[in-house]
Amino acid sequence: MWKPVLAAIPAMLYSTFTFAAGTASCEQVLKQLASQLTDATCVESTDLTTRNPATTPEDNAIKSLPPFAFMPRSDRAILMPDERRRTPILKAVPGLQIQARFASDPLQQGRFLLRLPKDWNGRLVIAGASGARSEFNGDFAWSDYLVQKGYAYASQNKGVLSSQSSQADDPLACRTAPDSDTYMRYYDNEAGQEFTRWRDFMVLAAQVARQGVQFAYGKAPRYTYAVGTSNGGYQVRRAVESAPEQFDGGVEWAGTYVGELGPNLLTALPPAIRNFQAYQDSGYAADSLAARNLLAAGYPPDLIIEKDGKKTSFLAYHSMHFWEPTQCQWQKRLDPDYNTYGAGPGNYNYLARLSASGVGKNVAAIATTGHIRRPLITVAGTMDGLLPIDLHARAYARQVAAQAGRNAPAYRLYEIQNGNHVESLADDFPQLELMWPHAQHAFDLLVAAVEQKKTLPPAQCVPRGARIAEQPAQPGHCAQLLQP
Repeated sequence: MWKPVLAAIPAMLYSTFTFAAGTASCEQVLKQLASQLTDATCVESTDLTTRNPATTPEDNAIKSLPPFAFMPRSDRAILMPDERRRTPILKAVPGLQIQARFASDPLQQGRFLLRLPKDWNGRLVIAGASGARSEFNGDFAWSDYLVQKGYAYASQNKGVLSSQSSQADDPLACRTAPDSDTYMRYYDNEAGQEFTRWRDFMVLAAQVARQGVQFAYGKAPRYTYAVGTSNGGYQVRRAVESAPEQFDGGVEWAGTYVGELGPNLLTALPPAIRNFQAYQDSGYAADSLAARNLLAAGYPPDLIIEKDGKKTSFLAYHSMHFWEPTQCQWQKRLDPDYNTYGAGPGNYNYLARLSASGVGKNVAAIATTGHIRRPLITVAGTMDGLLPIDLHARAYARQVAAQAGRNAPAYRLYEIQNGNHVESLADDFPQLELMWPHAQHAFDLLVAAVEQKKTLPPAQCVPRGARIAEQPAQPGHCAQLLQP
């Protein structure tokens, strides 16, 4: 596996706009942002990277919240590999770190993070948050990489806290796994937490962060970029579709696709949930009807290894940890009248429910349009077991192509052969490729395209062990989801 080089963009590109922070203190910046933020704290950090333990708060650090509502350290690790295989940290990055709530949020859950490196390169990055995660979700994947290169970095939590323990008789509770008797209640499903807020908090974070940068450095950012993974990638898409005045471009890594008539999570997850038990009962037989049904539904082929004397399945991990809880979360938000466990999460039929509920209207309110108004790059893995590539990344690429007109902003889909959604699985399944080096490389390519007017490399399949290429050997889609 190749690793990105922190100096991938020529130093001259940054040096023109480098400023020394310290022109404003924590007290001064917080005073200027007082109308925008509440419960704000600011520290003059010796190191804004995660090598400094204080950069990311401990789980459950906000004592006024119930357990699991605020889980920063778990959030940053949820999609990333172990420490040996994460973004390299080559230097300390002194600067200011601000943590707060958005004062304008009537639900008092919207949270904000801003990191202002002392040696600023004149640019700002706004990060989305995956899953039901906090504003610290991107610390390993994005922040460590960007602050070392001098970017001011801001993030948010989509305006919502994570979850809390609940009981089976709670109408908003979701099982943590198909055979579990443990239930969690997502804040996302509570009153007023419509998914439409996700886009709004991405834009609000850009607005407040830009003010913070102006106050700290005495100069507005020259460029502002959006980055994000999974649901955070969805936030990036909506940002470049609907708020071009706030962003100069974006990179989304395995973003969630939301199509009004499908595909979307409510069409994609039920077939996986419905067929998995029969597939498992078959002994993970690749020629079983259930296995064929999973492939037909768009899911990648399974990977099986022997671990601790028993079979371990790649798809079983997704079934145990992601499919049903995610289906439940989205269904209870978008179609709350469906009997989740009475009718069964695997039996949910989105198209049938269009005439029986308000789910169509609710999905339409959050659907992507594909009408991008700033350059955008999608990076997605062919072995994504949570957001299968044809149902999400390729679906969005098709939507963008359908909307593209003359002089449309550049769009690229870079498919990573054998890349998955959950990076930690590469530790058990050596067939998988890590995604984060490609996502970070794509960001550098975007910056060069926006600021130096370089042409982005064409859409392509990135072979195992390779990188995004100017002249790809495999343009377009990967021919197969799994390359042995």
